[in-house]
Amino acid sequence: MVRSPSETVREAQRLLDAGMPFHAHEVFEDAWKSGPEAAAPLWRGLAQLAVGLTHAARGNAVGGARLLRRGAAGIEEVDGGPYGIDVPGLVRWARGLAGRVAYDGAPAVDPVREAPRLAGGGLE
Repeated sequence: MVRSPSETVREAQRLLDAGMPFHAHEVFEDAWKSGPEAAAPLWRGLAQLAVGLTHAARGNAVGGARLLRRGAAGIEEVDGGPYGIDVPGLVRWARGLAGRVAYDGAPAVDPVREAPRLAGGGLE
């Protein structure tokens, strides 16, 4: 399904808020693969953040931390805050969560409690 950027952000936020980060990842992946090439780094990085949260919620601490860091690095270079997305806030959120779950044996996180705010502040 092809969504506008604002529809992508709204739908992904709804899924994140519902504790469904993998589904949010798929929404971002759709935008990444069907949108303009110039926007691909943003959507790819957001997809990586969502799947990183998925791994952290499923108890794969090391994989979750790796994807959170990769996603943060991917969006960090995006200019401004396209589509109202709080890029600096999301980078802080991702690196903070990655630091908390970066070791084997770290407890799984609650994906609802850990869900980021995509626009306006990074965290709820």
